[in-house]
Amino acid sequence: MNETALAPFLDKLRQATAQSHTDLESLPLSTIIVDPKVTNAEYTAYLALMRDVIADTEENIFPLLQNIVPDLKQRTKSHFIDADLKALGVDAIRTHSRPVTRSLKEIATGFALGIMYVVEGSSLGGRVILKNITASLGHDGEKGASYFAGYGGQTGSTWRTFLSALTEYESQHNAGDEIIAGANFTFDAIKEHFSNNAPV
Repeated sequence: MNETALAPFLDKLRQATAQSHTDLESLPLSTIIVDPKVTNAEYTAYLALMRDVIADTEENIFPLLQNIVPDLKQRTKSHFIDADLKALGVDAIRTHSRPVTRSLKEIATGFALGIMYVVEGSSLGGRVILKNITASLGHDGEKGASYFAGYGGQTGSTWRTFLSALTEYESQHNAGDEIIAGANFTFDAIKEHFSNNAPV
């Protein structure tokens, strides 16, 4: 299935989640992370909060998608955040707060794909953050900012592989509404987690 065939649902998904995405990116902690004035303390706070999100999805969402998303094991990222926090002099704090899944009892596969859409999509935005963190604080993909280095030169192709799996599932199971609901839910859950716990 080529990207032209994928486009209609992906356009709908982007449009349907645009406001939730914008609301998350408008938070103070989300804006400071791409600001040249970012401090190590703010950067550390961002990483710690994202660790909660990533650890939650790896523990509770990945198992639901092991037969849907290829190379799922290669998409784990919490160990990168742990390494970055250690480089910043902070031991990873495992809060087990489950900011995404704590209120969910049963999670449909389409909904889980919507959650994964947000988490995987953050790897694209991470490339922008990486440039700012490297320029402003001196951390790079080798040390201190490995999480934001994403999949390195494979970030684009890895994203497209995920989108192919997502759209294939959507077309086979008519799961568009579930996927959109999962994505919006996740943007809102991360926004709430940041709003309630960020120092800025």
